Amino acid sequence: MNASTSLRPPVALAPARARRRAWRNPVAWLPYALVLFGAAIMLVPFYFMFVFATHTNTEILSVPPPLWFGDAFLDNVRALVAERPHFWRSLGLSLWIAGAATVLNLFFCSLGGYGFAMYEFPGKNTLFGGLMATMLLPAFVGMIPFVLLMKELDWLNTTRALIVPGACSAFGVFLMRQYIGSAVPRELVEAARMDGCGEFGIYWRVVLPLIGPAMGTLGLVTFIGAYNNFVGALLVMSDVDMFTAPLVLRSLQGTGQTPWGAISAGSAITVLPLLILFVLYSRRLIEGLTAGAVKG
Repeated sequence: MNASTSLRPPVALAPARARRRAWRNPVAWLPYALVLFGAAIMLVPFYFMFVFATHTNTEILSVPPPLWFGDAFLDNVRALVAERPHFWRSLGLSLWIAGAATVLNLFFCSLGGYGFAMYEFPGKNTLFGGLMATMLLPAFVGMIPFVLLMKELDWLNTTRALIVPGACSAFGVFLMRQYIGSAVPRELVEAARMDGCGEFGIYWRVVLPLIGPAMGTLGLVTFIGAYNNFVGALLVMSDVDMFTAPLVLRSLQGTGQTPWGAISAGSAITVLPLLILFVLYSRRLIEGLTAGAVKG
């Protein structure tokens, strides 16, 4: 009894001691140090954006620049609204475009991914390969055809020009195909079909509830891309009243003295919804990206 009791502590403490010895090794800290260094590089611009949003132009352009928050944020917001009275409307327009594009993209990409993952039809692999090949094309290749098409459709200076073309994406179809192929058993689909459920009903009632992580991932990526779409809006929006938030902020950098404080305040307000979304759905983003890579 005593012998067995005396043998337990070393066995129980061995893993803890091994972990402590591993942490004392400098090499074990190297991956974490690299990750922290990369995170700092990415976060520093955001930090200075929020800091500069609370300072005047004189303070921002001083040497060295301010490193902590000031008290001029409300003044910068007033200056921004005075320079661009339609800023709040443009911010709402950006949110509307991003939200509508996200909903449409989630629906059509999940539907297309379901079709590629669960159905067999002639030319399936060829069609999917052609869809993936479009991801290799540089974005600027389609700029002129995009503008000409929007002009023919009479969609210039309308939100449709930024919503409809983004209603489905090759990346979204690929992500959904990979995730549905690994997360949704074919037997479950066949069982629902044998029970008399229609094909769209199978997609709506059986498949969609099982692909929440992938939907969250695609939704977050799509919303960020549509919300930050500067080039697309620049190509089709010429009316100031139809400017999105990125265009409004860029228009402040014209002739004369650039109001960096107002631009920083507008940028901080504009990026705030994205930061909130990322904080709320970052775990789902990682889950969706990793789960689709397990199988397929």
